Amino acid sequence: MAHTDDEGDERLAAEGEVAVARLAIDSGDLGHAADHLSDAIIAAPQLPELHEALAELCAAVGGPAAARDLFPLDGEVYLGTVVCRAHVEAAAGDWDTAVGLLASAIQYEPARPWAHTAWLAREDLPALVDPDAVAQAVARAAGALPDPLPAELVDTVRPFERFVRTVTDRHPEHPLLLAMASGLTRRFGATARAVELAERAHRLAPGHLPSVMLGNALRADGRPEEALTVWEAELARVVPDEGNSSSYLAVDVAELYGTLGRPAEGLPWLERVLATEPDHPKAAPALHGLRHAVDGEAVHLLALADHHRDHPDHEYARDLLERLSHREPWLGMVPGTSEATVNLLHQVLAAPDTDRDTEIECDVSTVEPPSSQLALHLALPRCTVVYQSIDKPDPRLPLIKTSAAVWAWDGTDPKAAVAPPAPESAELVRATAEIVWPTIPAAYDHAVRLAGLSLDDLLGALVHPPLPREDDLGRALLAHQPELWVRAVQAFACLGIAHHRTDQPWPESDRRRVLLDLLLGPEDWVAEAAGFALVAIGWTHPQARADIATQLRRRLHYSVDARRVRVVTILRSVCHLVFAAPWVTPADRDLARAAIRAEEAADGPKSEPRSEPEPQPEPEPSLEPRRPGFLGRLLGRG
Repeated sequence: MAHTDDEGDERLAAEGEVAVARLAIDSGDLGHAADHLSDAIIAAPQLPELHEALAELCAAVGGPAAARDLFPLDGEVYLGTVVCRAHVEAAAGDWDTAVGLLASAIQYEPARPWAHTAWLAREDLPALVDPDAVAQAVARAAGALPDPLPAELVDTVRPFERFVRTVTDRHPEHPLLLAMASGLTRRFGATARAVELAERAHRLAPGHLPSVMLGNALRADGRPEEALTVWEAELARVVPDEGNSSSYLAVDVAELYGTLGRPAEGLPWLERVLATEPDHPKAAPALHGLRHAVDGEAVHLLALADHHRDHPDHEYARDLLERLSHREPWLGMVPGTSEATVNLLHQVLAAPDTDRDTEIECDVSTVEPPSSQLALHLALPRCTVVYQSIDKPDPRLPLIKTSAAVWAWDGTDPKAAVAPPAPESAELVRATAEIVWPTIPAAYDHAVRLAGLSLDDLLGALVHPPLPREDDLGRALLAHQPELWVRAVQAFACLGIAHHRTDQPWPESDRRRVLLDLLLGPEDWVAEAAGFALVAIGWTHPQARADIATQLRRRLHYSVDARRVRVVTILRSVCHLVFAAPWVTPADRDLARAAIRAEEAADGPKSEPRSEPEPQPEPEPSLEPRRPGFLGRLLGRG
């Protein structure tokens, strides 16, 4: 296995610590030596010189038993101390304690090769340990491991799993060890063996723990209905009461119904738990998650966010919210765009001979959101676009009289109406913007670093976006989808505005005034970004929700009405903003759903065309290269 630069640096650091430890041993400062060895073992657990020095330390203090005092386990304990103490206990022949401490290290940091030690691989070790102690060690280690184990952890934990397998084979009638080993084996992907171990434990000692482990193994082995049978039988056997672990099993039953596509059948289990344990840390979040599985409404996601804000120690609510927001428009990422300008941009970027010096002159049949040109110029700064006409209602006009405007128009030619941000402000926006985020509250919190920027700089970033970051994602965005980066910059710049002068009461605040000006300004991606910032404020500040619903309604109704007579490229995104703000009225949600259905119908059927002619959808804006044949040659068609 090739060593990375980081591993080389860690080895050098460990060698230095060992050298200092040996000097301390020679001078009789054994406590000081122990501290340095504890640091060394964190950096390089397998370093031979380290283990030689640890043996020298034991000898200097009078043997391994006496060396225990150099690695105390009372009070706040350092991880390096735990690992060194494990090796000292092994040298002293206290194998049960040694295995338990090694399991604690795996529990705390499973990515380190703690288990790659010679004494754990001793052939006689399984005969020297108490199966009860090994079962407790497995419970400690496996409970903290992901299920299933990612590939990068399999190698580091494998020696521990191999040891546990051997001990289990030696004690085939020990139910606790069998049950715990089933959980560890399951994480390594050996689900059939995990079922076998758990079934044996369940036969030997029917009860709560074996039932839980058997259900988990059956579920991992692709037998969820059998898992339900086992778990429901166990829940029927016990009488739930406050603090009883059966309440967690009831949550598992409910969520397994959700996994099986029958979430409604899981709801009564959660309602039963909450009737006796209203503050249960998993039941209420799971209930919101299952209700979302039933109807798909974002109101349940908002309930998860509200629950986590009221119960910050209930991390399951945050975890569920992240899972259900993942890659959802505005809930977890910027949506894509449909402008003809962007479609052309994608075609040009896909051509093998395109570079940043590529020139395009093209006509667009009708005015589009001017931010689409930002994406074009970001990737291809030498291109030009000319809009040929302006459809009605005029998308260049704001919905209300505004004081904050970022675009000005010279006929059909858009120009930035604000100056670029200061370089240091642009760099901070560049470092902050993301195309995906865990949840809306997480995005709002992430943007707090922009709170100190001036409104002028934040507004400037909306129409003078910095280049993407110089990392793999940034390079990919610039090469393939620069519009997503522009939208990310605009979204986080608007979130920065949402954090501006939060000492001002919301109704009279500058942040409200500016965000409303942008939301209800000209038809542009900036309006969507401002809408997202307002939605984020609503998620995190419930008292502002009614006002924000009113403002989103204005943009939605204008967009729907305009779509009756012309294309509105931001309509779908505006609808998704409404979906992400579940406190809006049911009528507005229904209007957004109808608008989405109409857009999907205008896209045309996805199935085979029918023999009879169908009405043609309204044509989208078209583009034509201003040099005849240019686009055809670029795409290899001419």
